[in-house]
Order: sequence, then structure tokens, then C-alpha cells
Amino acid sequence: MQGRLSAWLVKHGLVHRSLGFDYQGIETLQIKPEDWHSIAVILYVYGYNYLRSQCAYDVAPGGLLASVYHLTRIEYGVDQPEEVCIKVFAPRNNPRIPSVFWVWKSADFQERESYDMLGISYANHPRLKRILMPESWIGWPLRKDYIAPNFYEIQDAH
Repeated sequence: MQGRLSAWLVKHGLVHRSLGFDYQGIETLQIKPEDWHSIAVILYVYGYNYLRSQCAYDVAPGGLLASVYHLTRIEYGVDQPEEVCIKVFAPRNNPRIPSVFWVWKSADFQERESYDMLGISYANHPRLKRILMPESWIGWPLRKDYIAPNFYEIQDAH
């Protein structure tokens, strides 16, 4: 089922894939990494002026990584602002997604955390470096195939 924003994007020839609606009725769209920056700017101009949250997750072991953006249209006098969820999938071997820091400044620490935990590189981010783990940390702790360095399972503990 196509939502209001998806229909608007189709009308204007913008490539995306509708993923339906979540349990709250919020429309979810998939955008290709190479199209994300230009569509982000268009969404901002269209009225999605607030990045409520950004997070990332590992879709499946050995599979894709996803960067998720929850956007809201904040308008004066509106009790139920319009929201949309954008998912951008990237390949595990070279996960590169354009940063939207220059569109929504609140993406700064959130994209850095996604980089730190999953290794998604956000192109054109002004300070893309680890935020939670030490700079010397090897690997990406929230990937499903991550093996902690120097981890020894306790055997026969009683």
C-alpha cells in the first residue's frame, strides 16, 4: 500500500521503494544510498524539518546494514505532525551512505554512533570518528558477526 509521501515522490519522479507502514501507521520508505542526499534535501524543503532520530542495525549476519531516519514535519498549530521513516541499506563490505549532517544538524552524534558501532561510513560528515569506543578499538561491536577481541568463554563454571 502506497502512502501519501510515496505518492508525492512518484509524482515527482523520485526513486524509492515503499515498505508500507509501521504499527503506528508511520510510512516507511527505502532509499538507495546514492539517492539519499538529494532526497533528504527535497524532504527538508517539503517540510520535514526535524530529524527525530537516526539509528542503524545489522539486517542479518553477512547481509546488509541499515541506517534508519525518523523525520517529522513540525508546523505551528498542528497537534499530530506528519512523520516518515526512511531506511537506507548499505553493503557490509563497504557501507557508505551520504551524511545528512548538512541538512539536519541533529544527525551529528547519531551518525557518529552508527559509525562507531556498525562501521557505516557517512560521506561528508565533518567529524566522523568514534564516539563510544576508544579510537584503538578494532571492529564494529553491534555487527552480528562481531567477535570480541581477547574474549575467552568461561568453561565449567560452577
